[in-house]
Amino acid sequence: MPGVGGLCPFARAGVGAVATQSWVNPYLGLDGLDLMEKGMSAQEVCDKLLAEDPGRGVRQIGYVDAQGNSAAYTGKSCADWNGHLTGSNFSAQGNMLIGGETIQAMADTFHNSNGLNLVERLIGALESGQAPGGDARGKQSAAVLVAHIERYPLVDLRVDEHRHPVAELRRIYEVAKHQILPFVAQAPSRDNPLGEFSDEMRHGLSISPASRPGGSN
Repeated sequence: MPGVGGLCPFARAGVGAVATQSWVNPYLGLDGLDLMEKGMSAQEVCDKLLAEDPGRGVRQIGYVDAQGNSAAYTGKSCADWNGHLTGSNFSAQGNMLIGGETIQAMADTFHNSNGLNLVERLIGALESGQAPGGDARGKQSAAVLVAHIERYPLVDLRVDEHRHPVAELRRIYEVAKHQILPFVAQAPSRDNPLGEFSDEMRHGLSISPASRPGGSN
């Protein structure tokens, strides 16, 4: 499905992250962040929101709070293969997969890549999950969303309607490392409404995208 990056992942700086899957209910993400911001743990939020959701049987959800606690749920009516794994700072889940090796590979990669930044760890996990086959229906979309210290995201990259979406997400991220990530690092903040755009950044934005660092045609 195209546009999953706008409906499935949710994250808020200093609060946590959520992925709502299967028959997606975006309010499990939005309301979940609100509750975590009020001090509820990932497990408490998961239990509360699913108890109140009449469609819980077809929901799949993963929560990670700012303390690294995680919780997940897979409804009994989610399409096979379905399941989830949780651990410190992560939740990996999926449905309509070729098998459990997909989420196991994702969890292993995330666990074993602690020295990398969060974006690298998440994309690496997607790559590892795709390697054994991933979604049994095929490939279409991919997204990565990371919040840091501001209300706007540090990284929000999406690939829609693509034959190789995870590989394309990696390619776009390699460009983003040279362009949008430095821009976000210098962008206006609550403490500095003007931002701190360097001369190099101003020059880079004045030339064609293909001529910028990491540029792509």
